[in-house]
Amino acid sequence: MSRFAPVALTVTSALLVLTACGGGVQGTPGGSGVRDPYFPKAGNGGYDVTHYALDLVYDPDDEHLGGTAEITARADKDLSAFDLDLKGMDVEGVTVEGERARWSRNGPELVVRPHGDLDQGETFRVTVRYSGTPQTITDPDGSEEGWLPTADGALALGEPTGSMAWFPGNHHPSDKASYDISVTVPDGFEVVSNGELADRTSDDGRTTFHWRTAEPMASHVAALAIGDYDIRRSTVTATGNSELPVYTAVTPPQDDAARKVLAELPEIIEWAETNFGPYPFASTGAIVADEGDAGYALETQNRPVFPGAPGTDLLVHELAHQWFGNSVTPKSWRDMWLNEGFATYAEWLWEEDDGGDSAQETFDALYDHGEDDHEDLWSFPPAKPTSAAHISDDPVYQRGAMVIHKIRQTVGDDTFYDIVQGWTAAHRHGNADTDDFTAYVEKKAPDKDFTSVWEDWLYGDGKPDHP
Repeated sequence: MSRFAPVALTVTSALLVLTACGGGVQGTPGGSGVRDPYFPKAGNGGYDVTHYALDLVYDPDDEHLGGTAEITARADKDLSAFDLDLKGMDVEGVTVEGERARWSRNGPELVVRPHGDLDQGETFRVTVRYSGTPQTITDPDGSEEGWLPTADGALALGEPTGSMAWFPGNHHPSDKASYDISVTVPDGFEVVSNGELADRTSDDGRTTFHWRTAEPMASHVAALAIGDYDIRRSTVTATGNSELPVYTAVTPPQDDAARKVLAELPEIIEWAETNFGPYPFASTGAIVADEGDAGYALETQNRPVFPGAPGTDLLVHELAHQWFGNSVTPKSWRDMWLNEGFATYAEWLWEEDDGGDSAQETFDALYDHGEDDHEDLWSFPPAKPTSAAHISDDPVYQRGAMVIHKIRQTVGDDTFYDIVQGWTAAHRHGNADTDDFTAYVEKKAPDKDFTSVWEDWLYGDGKPDHP
């Protein structure tokens, strides 16, 4: 019987016909965006990415990037179509499970329509061939991300949405995946990315670098650095006496200043493990680009990026993000304070342990006259930025750190460090939000009252009456 025959069908018989003719109830589109409160069009619905395999070729002379992105994902529901985030670039073809798929563009959305519906729970592979000149994206706060051309190459930085400038994907922190990133460049250029260097081969005047990240990574902390870099490899003794590979890349003009501070990296990692728990990744390091190559440092996974040689406090901050932000990743951009508050508080702890001001002294000074250096310190609570343009403002960093210190004041040092290390262990390589965190704190200290900490410091408007 044809499903189009003029026969009256009951609901049950209609479903049986659909099953016989097409493999079940028809799917629906996955949808664009995951309704993030600050970036509603970021990410996509209907699937979860498990792996990205990027095979790219970059010519620094004409700033042309081309290649293939192979994305392995699992359908969260029956899908007739799904979106990938990709801003700019020319799409040359798309396949799903080896079969040519229809596709269309809608702004930064690449809408893919497979040859047949994808069933809920099905693992599928989508391959996108694309090329062009990657774009530099201006954030709501005016900073630049995405693809940043430099004097001798490029930097690719992704927070919060810049990774869609150089590869298609599900670009929201709630969807983490493993990565293989291969980039081919002319001989003489270095390519540094996340994870570990799995292979390096040269042929016919070009060199291919293959970087592999086995641990889950959000796309906004994926990175590429292409150019003239001095590379050094070493190890640091980590938890369990394991030898953790250290891979640093420094542009020559920054070498003298950068090497001095990077020599502190092993000590910082050892200190951070004592405070925050075992280091969560298989390697560490840093990328030091030239001043002006980017307008900010960024906690890219395994090896943060610095525009010029960092100070010790900034190195501590970005390495602390490997625990807070990279391993324990926020579910949405509303939860940025969990990244930046902890990383800022790590600076306070380092100074305290290094013989400088105690964290209490830093807190008191910030409460008494923090507006002198941070004009907008009390303009909004850390857990409620007023808009996407303000998710990286001082209240998220400084007042976020003050929330962490108020927790420490409330519970005492022993319980505080139990909370911190338990938190990084409980959500290692996962995602968590503010409600998860406050519930965890209360569970670990059930005899303490956190009403003022949450109502006045985390969510309250204005400057709290009492420090």
